[in-house]
Amino acid sequence: MKTELFTVSRIFTEALYRIPDYQRGYSWGKDQLDDFWLDLEQIQKDSKHYLGVLTLEEVSDKKWKNWFDDLWIIESRNFRPYYVVDGQQRLTTIVLLITAILESDNIKYLNFIEINDIRKKYIFDSKPEEVSRSYIFGYEKDNPSYEFLKTNIFGEKSDIHHPKEDTIYTKNLLSAKDFFKDKISQMSEEEINSIFTKATQQFVFNAYEISNDIDVFVTFETMNNRGKPLTTLELLKNRLIFISTKICSQEKGKDENKLRRVINDAWKSAYHYLGKNIKYTINDDEFLEIFLSYFYLTNIDKFPIKEDESLKARRRFETFMRNYNRFLLNELFSQKRIFKEANPILDLKLPEITEKFVYDFSTQLKNSIELYYQIITPVDSDFNDEEKIILERINRLLDNRPPLLIYSIYNREKDSKKRITLIKEVEKFYFILSFFSGVYLRNRRRGYEEFAIQYASGHIDSKKLLELLKSKITEFFSSNEFSDILYDRLKDGSSGYYRWSFVKYFLFEYELFLQSKSKTNRTKIDWLTFSKENFERDYTTVEHIYPQNARNKYWTERFSKFKPNQKRMLRNSLGNLLALSRPKNSSLSNNPFTEKRDTETTGYRFGSYSENEVALKEEWTANEILERGLKMLDFLEDRWDLNIGDTNKKVKALGLTFLKVKK
Repeated sequence: MKTELFTVSRIFTEALYRIPDYQRGYSWGKDQLDDFWLDLEQIQKDSKHYLGVLTLEEVSDKKWKNWFDDLWIIESRNFRPYYVVDGQQRLTTIVLLITAILESDNIKYLNFIEINDIRKKYIFDSKPEEVSRSYIFGYEKDNPSYEFLKTNIFGEKSDIHHPKEDTIYTKNLLSAKDFFKDKISQMSEEEINSIFTKATQQFVFNAYEISNDIDVFVTFETMNNRGKPLTTLELLKNRLIFISTKICSQEKGKDENKLRRVINDAWKSAYHYLGKNIKYTINDDEFLEIFLSYFYLTNIDKFPIKEDESLKARRRFETFMRNYNRFLLNELFSQKRIFKEANPILDLKLPEITEKFVYDFSTQLKNSIELYYQIITPVDSDFNDEEKIILERINRLLDNRPPLLIYSIYNREKDSKKRITLIKEVEKFYFILSFFSGVYLRNRRRGYEEFAIQYASGHIDSKKLLELLKSKITEFFSSNEFSDILYDRLKDGSSGYYRWSFVKYFLFEYELFLQSKSKTNRTKIDWLTFSKENFERDYTTVEHIYPQNARNKYWTERFSKFKPNQKRMLRNSLGNLLALSRPKNSSLSNNPFTEKRDTETTGYRFGSYSENEVALKEEWTANEILERGLKMLDFLEDRWDLNIGDTNKKVKALGLTFLKVKK
């Protein structure tokens, strides 16, 4: 074991560094980059800053002899090739910083060293009079980040003809480079030289070369990167590659590289789709949980038909899915099971870990991530227009976290008309559920209702599923009328509809309804901005027209006759809540209605369709709140095919029974 403190300059002396395939890609975001930059700025002259351990594994000659572009520099110049086991995030960040510095304008020398010499030391070198490059730092060639780093970061020409694959990691690489370019563009030549010196001479690693008798895959799992713990999906890839080496070493004639390529290909596809949505980065662990749920129910523990056995199976499933990451790594793909040392768990005998099982799991994961992406990003799918609209609604309703039921429908049902009928009912089911248990939905599990599990397991078909959904919706209203259920949510008057978990979803749907009735049909509200919980401090996207702090004379004159509890009911009643086209300082909500309506550029006349509708009113009193609320409940009935009741019941549902209804 060798250990020593190295400056970055020494680390990049006669060595090549590669990120191995079991490693994740570049995961640092703005928070980590801000910390890194602060460290740079705070280093005092003639002092060092410790970056932590850099764990390296020397690449065997069996592997590097296939690195054809690098043979010359390894054999002729005695460069030592290393895999970076831990410390790759920090090392990559330094390379990105140096690259940004090298691209800064009018810099010919850095600390009296020519730019070209610095590029040869840290980025790439080549034989005299030859075009081919040997990259000093990079990824293995089958990693999509390899080509991206080469072309988009280092600015080199591509020698491949197929399109580059963008992933969440390649996005992070480009964002980090842009971060440093922005910082450097604001600096003088002297300041740039200082930053370069700090990064290469004052940053130090504790370099550790891993011993050959230590399993590098196991070592990797125990390592933590600063501020960015490994996700379960990232750990799982490493585990499966580790398993592939063990399977092939135990069974003669097995090609380790073949299974390893299948695993790498699956994860390459996964990270491509996880980062493909421009507006919304898909959470990899959320995808993995849904994928595993379906895989479990169709490949591992298909629920038996007998009721007593089914209850046991249900308990097993719930136990595993509560800690699905532990189930994956500690049970399904545990190291003990590779060597056949593990016992059955909770009366369940897991499938044997074989080459075929790992192959099937990886292949299904690869196929599933594309489907999952299309469900979350229907605009980028081949689904018909009606399907896309309904899926967009479900994504807004459930925060881009499609439940097991939706995922199962798109795996099992191939008829688009039947899918449309089913997903319409699923959207209605979850919308109605919010009136009964908002807390459940906010902290909900991933939609593991009994009928969803039965459908995913193949025990019921699409026709039976539709019957069960309709039956469940009917059951919601079997004990109480809908108007009573709505009234129960707001009878204390403290928060009313304003704290309804789906109020933004409802207001957005109402906005789209008004948009469909307009002449222009131009979208005025961006859902991502509108739905964000805390857009900015003191800014809001849902306004109380009659404000919460109604001290202005305009409001006191019109609402002073009401009791305190009645005022609270009016403020938080549905008809008083307004979807704004853009976030507005909450203090502006206290202004008189005429100012809120007519103020140039920010007034209701210039806002969303919902604002435009309210702007047609001359006054804003309790009567307008009731009138608009009744109209919105009419929309709710029509949109979700529900029956609240007659006008009196709707007034009760709004919590405004103390008002007289105009005949």
